[in-house]
Amino acid sequence: MTASPRANELLSIVAHAADAKQATDMVALDVTGPMPYADIFFLATGRNERNVQSIASEIEEKMIAAGAKPLRREGRAEGRWILLDFGHVVAHIFHEEDRLYYSLERLWSDCPVIPITIEKPVRDDADSDAE
Repeated sequence: MTASPRANELLSIVAHAADAKQATDMVALDVTGPMPYADIFFLATGRNERNVQSIASEIEEKMIAAGAKPLRREGRAEGRWILLDFGHVVAHIFHEEDRLYYSLERLWSDCPVIPITIEKPVRDDADSDAE
């Protein structure tokens, strides 16, 4: 079984929102095999607690705008590991140290990785002439 089209659509929203707040080490795992309640685990890293909180807030805002309501939130106050459960997609936003410590990629290493594509805006020649 693979992630549903809706889950992949939501993954794109989550990844773009995280990227907008300078998340690093973004990874998406297809957890449809071992997880009956989610299709995709999204993992990202923030530089510090404030950045982790900012990434999580941006993800939540964009997902709500897309009609995906959060079913559960955990860890927002501490800003070390914030979990946002949207049903199809569960986003894990980590502080660098916590990401290394918990190493979810290793725990879920048997799950296929879903490629994340972030399109950067294309600059036209008029923009480069202005510089």
